Amino acid sequence: MSELELILTGKTERHIHWLTQNVGIHHEMLSAFEQLTLAAKAAGFELCIASGFRSFDRQLAIWNNKFSGITAIKDKANQTLAIEKLSEREKIHAIMLFSALPGASRHHWGCDIDVYAKNLLPQDQALALEPWEYQSSGYFYPLSVWLQEHAKSFGFFLPYDKFRGGVAQEPWHLSYLPLSKEYKKFYSEKLLAETLLSTDIQGKNELLHLLPELYQRYIINTAEA
Repeated sequence: MSELELILTGKTERHIHWLTQNVGIHHEMLSAFEQLTLAAKAAGFELCIASGFRSFDRQLAIWNNKFSGITAIKDKANQTLAIEKLSEREKIHAIMLFSALPGASRHHWGCDIDVYAKNLLPQDQALALEPWEYQSSGYFYPLSVWLQEHAKSFGFFLPYDKFRGGVAQEPWHLSYLPLSKEYKKFYSEKLLAETLLSTDIQGKNELLHLLPELYQRYIINTAEA
């Protein structure tokens, strides 16, 4: 694989600047993120990253745990699905509503982050990163409104700003456009197929069979900023 292909599929972290032991972002967006954080602070938000760079292996573990039933799969109404009643095809679509295929997560690129406002999270309340937290009755709603208005000024946009028939709305997911537009341009269904073929992923045969549909519906079906 080329260096670019390694970045696109989450198989390198040489492009990552580590903010903490567990949170890393693309080194070329560090300045933009710092400026966004300062502006958010001035507006009353302590902006934090819940999830930044995510490796292929980490995304694979998330996928396999959901597919095998170790981790719950939830629907848009935040209800846990009974996976024993689902076909492999139904399970794949259910997982991809909120979780990307390993090798196809924008978090591999390092320029996509999940954010929240630490100062708006109630004391003793665990962060869920679920839509209700960012909706009008949720505690992160003021942040969500602010991001929709100001994120673009710093080069960021919301790729999952609304449900388009693929990935659910993710009001916490920010993407740094100068990098992500280039990575999306070079990403391909062929690269994903080759990546999945060489890995031990649950549901592999059905995934490969469905891949053309999955690629169009979940992977490139995003806002364009």
